[in-house]
Amino acid sequence: MLRYTLFLSILSLAIIHPLPAADTTVATTAVAESPIKVAPDDWPWWRGVSRNGIATAGPAPPIQWSKNSHVAWKVPLPGRGHGSPSVLGTRVFIATADRAKQTQSVFCFDRKTGKTIWTTVVHRGPLEKRGNKKSSQASCTPACDGQKVYVNFLHKGSVVTSALDLDGGIVWQTTVTGYQTHQGFSSSPCLFGPLAIVSADNRGGGAVVAMSRATGKVAWKQSRPKKANYTSPIVFKVSGRDQALMVGTNLVSSYDPLTGKKLWEISGATTECVTSVVTDGTRIFTSGGYPRNHVQAVLADGSGKTAWQNTQRVYVPSMVAHQGTLYAVLDAGIATAWDTATGKTLWKKRLGGTFTSSLVLAAGNLYATDESGQTTVFAASREGLKLKAKNKLGQQTYSSMAISGGRIFHRVATNDGGRREWLYCLSR
Repeated sequence: MLRYTLFLSILSLAIIHPLPAADTTVATTAVAESPIKVAPDDWPWWRGVSRNGIATAGPAPPIQWSKNSHVAWKVPLPGRGHGSPSVLGTRVFIATADRAKQTQSVFCFDRKTGKTIWTTVVHRGPLEKRGNKKSSQASCTPACDGQKVYVNFLHKGSVVTSALDLDGGIVWQTTVTGYQTHQGFSSSPCLFGPLAIVSADNRGGGAVVAMSRATGKVAWKQSRPKKANYTSPIVFKVSGRDQALMVGTNLVSSYDPLTGKKLWEISGATTECVTSVVTDGTRIFTSGGYPRNHVQAVLADGSGKTAWQNTQRVYVPSMVAHQGTLYAVLDAGIATAWDTATGKTLWKKRLGGTFTSSLVLAAGNLYATDESGQTTVFAASREGLKLKAKNKLGQQTYSSMAISGGRIFHRVATNDGGRREWLYCLSR
């Protein structure tokens, strides 16, 4: 059910807040916003409630499924998108782009039944035509704070962040920066305190920008090098303080998430990265794949020291750090585990396939989905690959799973009589 009339009336009232020209922290007092309200078993934004790809609460999700088994519900998604679903409370949110209709939209579904609650067209075309064949015009994972849903889209040459209320109405829209397309755009919002933090690295000159969740007004901005990069900002409490972390453009960077002050920055990583960093509380782990392959452990205390690094290609799928072990699936379909302190390879095993989706962990098991829609489930173990199951769903996916309340929310595409996307809810 497309709410075109409501969209048009709301859009006419939407406030657009362009960035200030100055490349500095903006002395703006943000309007008070209600605290972020999420439950431990929600998956309210990219990489889950703890931002690390780990579901730490709720019952164990299924480890086996097919198109005919363990499916609580499935719904068709018009158009195409590679962003993941987000889940908060009774609702599931996902972004999509419909090239036939030249629209970019957010869908809201009932978490229990899959019934459509609302659909909001956030932008009307023209949609960007340039980019890698694996990119889409809806590669952002929406973020929800319990009051609003935040989403990024590349629209008419600029990255725009929009905030929608829980009825699907557009509350505000802010133009983050102009964007020069190379491979595409995929960054997702990171919510922290009163702010929504967004990155938009690109060859035209990118930025990391924090906006008031209440109004969309810019609280701070930091410029970035004129280089293509695709990662999302992540906030972790690491080395005793909250840090907003970015990797790519040949840098590893840390900012104070509330003020934008640069805490530290080192030369490292590589030019183009897609993964978001993970941490063991002392070190942060970065990876990239162009123009060189790397996995790097950086001490997050501001010393600028690299604890260890290697030349493995973990370009697109984000990793998982858990109980002293760093787990990864290389783009070429090899699963591996390293000791987080030393970088020692604990084990390495070929899964097969090509990987874009990020690893997720729940109830002691890792879920690794390749581009053909096959998910390998294996134990989070330092002792080697302990295979639990292999499951096939659809024929293609570039999206990462969301796991919440013992259910898996999984975006896949089928090719029976033409490509079509679906959102599945998998349950025991």
